Amino acid sequence: MRTRVRGWRWRRNPLRRRSDVVEAWTVLAVALLLFLGAPLAGAAVGWWAHDDARSVAAVQRAERHRVRAEVVGRVPDSLPTVQGGREHTSRVTVRWTQAGGAAKTATARVPAGTHQGDTVDVWFDSRGRSVPAPPDETAVWQHTVTMGACGAGGAVALILLGRSILRGATHRRRLAEWERDWALTEPQWTRRRA
Repeated sequence: MRTRVRGWRWRRNPLRRRSDVVEAWTVLAVALLLFLGAPLAGAAVGWWAHDDARSVAAVQRAERHRVRAEVVGRVPDSLPTVQGGREHTSRVTVRWTQAGGAAKTATARVPAGTHQGDTVDVWFDSRGRSVPAPPDETAVWQHTVTMGACGAGGAVALILLGRSILRGATHRRRLAEWERDWALTEPQWTRRRA
């Protein structure tokens, strides 16, 4: 039968070793780091990711412009492509009227299920190439939460890895201390001379 005494590593007793005290302080430090440090690391990473994603979205909004265009080309019957994890799109010819009244035609990506004659919003960059819409506020927040969770998870993994390394070193030290003490005690118990 095994008995457990709470806090035995903190109390004075003849069986307590220095490695026991180190392990007790390690448990306290790991608990503090897990409950305070990891969430703070996640919040810091999330804050950085939010600022970065908002600045990228602002740059993309400045570089790109939206055009309300009519689909004039034939929409393919084949399966649409997935572009960078975004919605399914198809490349078709669209036409719109510019601010000066001139008609312009280009090839652009339109959402799947669009038919000839439909009016859709398409985005173009400064060179006139069809590009995806800039990220909206929802996409920015999704990026923020994902990066914050990854930052907190990485901090937890790093803390637990450090604890396992320190625990292994403490265990080796404890075994060495026990071996040294047994070398002193064994001759008295076995009546052998060292």
